[in-house]
Amino acid sequence: MPQTAAPTPLSIELTSPQSVNGQRAAFQSLWLLARMKHAHDAEGGLVRLADLRGEVSDASTLRMVVSRAFRDFKAWHIEVGWGEDTQREPRFLNAERRSQGPFWLPPAEAKRVRMLVGGRAATPAEVASFLGLRSRRARAAATGSPPPDAVHLQDAAFWKQLVASQQAARQGRLMAPVAGGSTAGSPASALESIRLAGTLATTDFQRALVTLNEAMLWRRLGDNEQARRRLQALKKQRLAHHVAGNDYLGAMECIVSAWCAYTARDLPLAQSLLGGMANDAARSLVLRHHPDVRFEWCNLWALVCRSRTLGLSADDKPAAATLAEESLQRFGEALAAAFESHSFDAAQHVAANMGMAAWLFDRVGLSDLPALAHDGHADTTRRAVQWIAFSEWLCGHTDGQGRSAWNAIYLMRIARGHCRPEPQPTLAQFRAQKPLDPAAISQLAGPLADAFDTAHWPARWVEVAQARLADHQAGRRRYPGLQHCSLLFEHAWYAAHAGDLKAAEQSLASLREALPQLVPSDRAYFTESWNDTLPAELVLEAKPPRRPAARKKTLPR
Repeated sequence: MPQTAAPTPLSIELTSPQSVNGQRAAFQSLWLLARMKHAHDAEGGLVRLADLRGEVSDASTLRMVVSRAFRDFKAWHIEVGWGEDTQREPRFLNAERRSQGPFWLPPAEAKRVRMLVGGRAATPAEVASFLGLRSRRARAAATGSPPPDAVHLQDAAFWKQLVASQQAARQGRLMAPVAGGSTAGSPASALESIRLAGTLATTDFQRALVTLNEAMLWRRLGDNEQARRRLQALKKQRLAHHVAGNDYLGAMECIVSAWCAYTARDLPLAQSLLGGMANDAARSLVLRHHPDVRFEWCNLWALVCRSRTLGLSADDKPAAATLAEESLQRFGEALAAAFESHSFDAAQHVAANMGMAAWLFDRVGLSDLPALAHDGHADTTRRAVQWIAFSEWLCGHTDGQGRSAWNAIYLMRIARGHCRPEPQPTLAQFRAQKPLDPAAISQLAGPLADAFDTAHWPARWVEVAQARLADHQAGRRRYPGLQHCSLLFEHAWYAAHAGDLKAAEQSLASLREALPQLVPSDRAYFTESWNDTLPAELVLEAKPPRRPAARKKTLPR
């Protein structure tokens, strides 16, 4: 069997006169190649235009320097990439945008590059000295000029773009619609905005902040693989330099990693990551004193405890009760932290989570918890609805754009949870059930009923679900896989209950196509709900295969 030839090494001599494979080389081109190799090994992999300014060029000659460098790279037989997507092959990139950067080495190419000093392997300190990475800080200290992380006037453009990305995320515009992409004049998505912010970043902290926000966006989009890649890049960025805000970045890196584990339903890993953060000396200080970090930690810890409670409730009621109490306590701490940081957006998320937790705990026989014991079953439902109504009221006070699909999904689950269905009912039995209608839910909300305005809350649940699905399909909002599947199921249930079997079949067909993107435990929830609660007459040919009777059903999220 023939063996693949080992990649040909590319030796860069850093001492003057600089050379590549023994041949004299232009300093700017060699410097850029060495800088990309250093970025690949020790940072996030990207070299931005700002890294070249003041070292090998000024703003007026950047385009010429980049053009010359790529001619040299071609002569040296090394492929170099550009743009934000480091996963693409350089040969497929648009050369017209090359001068905009950022620049990077594909992994296979980076392995070929060897940096030498006097013919021997260069040390990290020598590479940093050649690239001027340390001398810039030293010069700033000696001359009294502002350090690289100081605030400059041009930073305003970066911060404006960062705010635009965060606002788009709150409004649900996480990424451009798949069909057609962004149109002229339409607002940029959160992902587009944060990538533009990356082109404007001039300091290590700003670049690290962009990487963190990218990871958070990919996590919200349900793409754990991309989120983890950005987290790995963030770790490299933090380890390569003493980045301002490093403790905060490290704490958030840990929390987003725990979110990825939770999304994959790896509850032990999620709790282990959060527990390790609380026990770490530096990160525990951030957790104690930074309300945004404390909110994220407490909210996620409470969600993990909620999931574990539901998993244990049938087999170990005392352990489940202990976890349920801890879940409610942590939700309360998360809510306090949200208001401490004046974040209505954070508060609306945890209010909805707390309401749903109270209802779920009551459903699995934990209504005697101290936090719930003074309520009867009906009162627990009322309190759950009021917490979710409070969440919706808060959405209306964040310009009305941050409305979460979870509020509608939770209320539709609570409304049909009012039924006592026959297992695998006939169509007649199914339609005879009496779920709570939106008017009854509004009545349970009491003083918070004004949260349910008619613009966002039509008179029928099937219309509530349909309106949100229409937003998703039109690209006005981007609901991640679990929320989208939940909306499809609720629409199918309520459409079938209203007698519109054709609409129910269409939603179930879409659900069946979307299910493979979910983790197995979430797929199982929808499969079991489909088989157990919907009438046998409804699109039997489209149903997933029935599972054995002995099973546990837990609600995702």
